[in-house]
Amino acid sequence: MYTLHGKTNHKEELLKQHASLVKKIAFQLKAKLPASVDIDDLVQAGMMGLLDATNRYEDTHGAQFETYAAQRIRGSMIDELRRADWLPRSVRKNMRDVESAIQGLEQKLGRPPSEGEIAKQLNLSMDDFQEMLGDCSGHQLIYYEDFSEQDNGDHFLDRYNTDDSGDPLKILLSGDFREALIDAIETLPEREKILMGLYYEQEMNLKEIGAIMSVSESRVCQLHTQAVARLRANLKEKLWTGAA
Repeated sequence: MYTLHGKTNHKEELLKQHASLVKKIAFQLKAKLPASVDIDDLVQAGMMGLLDATNRYEDTHGAQFETYAAQRIRGSMIDELRRADWLPRSVRKNMRDVESAIQGLEQKLGRPPSEGEIAKQLNLSMDDFQEMLGDCSGHQLIYYEDFSEQDNGDHFLDRYNTDDSGDPLKILLSGDFREALIDAIETLPEREKILMGLYYEQEMNLKEIGAIMSVSESRVCQLHTQAVARLRANLKEKLWTGAA
């Protein structure tokens, strides 16, 4: 057992040893967010998470400190993004319009609509639609963190994440939500399914994926945003309406 002074030194040592972990997680998260998100804000929030981890962690938890700290760090960063409300309202509206168009077309056609069909449904030219998708980069975080908000202010995350002790993303990817997500990914057009696999399973960046798919990095970004919109539309139908 540590003395009071020993505990203090131990916590300070943990902070020093894992400061680089905060930056690593911050840059991983920043890569999936719009340019308007400040990396320093993520790091600052992450350091608060790391400090919280050092105060809460005990060897008896049976988990490596780095694993435990990573959960607290990422959770703190996501909480900060929620408080900052970083996604502009105009982008939220645009993506909700895209999701509604996808949902309506899928019900009408009985299959995933093509990019051209979605653009037509929105009364947009293909160029304007693709520009909209590019402007909405970073949308996948909202997919996890702010999946949907009803008129009464109820959030998807609040329904499915009742345990605030760990990483919200990890908690969401369990149980019924995880199964529904897997099913939704299977419904994606083949090209978008491959992209999501390279991005999330292989952890490739947009540039690397573009090289494999023989398209530009900006085009990968557009396709990723469109794939996320399809997933949101699919999961809203299966989970949100069913939970209401």
